[in-house]
Amino acid sequence: MKLKKIIVCLLVFSVALAAVPTHALATNTATHGKITGKTVCAGLASLIIWPGIGQYLNDNETKKNVTHAILGLTGIFRLWSGWDALIARKGGRWDGKI
Repeated sequence: MKLKKIIVCLLVFSVALAAVPTHALATNTATHGKITGKTVCAGLASLIIWPGIGQYLNDNETKKNVTHAILGLTGIFRLWSGWDALIARKGGRWDGKI
C-alpha cells in the first residue's frame, strides 16, 4: 500500500513539474574561472569555515556573498558553496546570487 502511495505522489509531482513553463525557472548567468591557489583557499574557507567567505575572497558581488552565507545555515549548502568558490564561478541563478 505504501508503494502505491509513493508511485501516485511521484506521478502527481512529475505532472505538476511538467506544467511549469520553462521561463518561470531562473536563467543561469554563471561563468567559470580557473582553479588557482587563491580559489583553492576560497573553496576550503567556504567548505570548512562558512559558506560565503569563499565567494567574498573571490571578489564576487555582495548579494552572492550574503545569499551563500544565509543558505549556509543548511549544512548541505556548504558543499555547493565550496565548489562554487573553488572554480571561481561568477554570476549564477536568481540574479547571480547562487
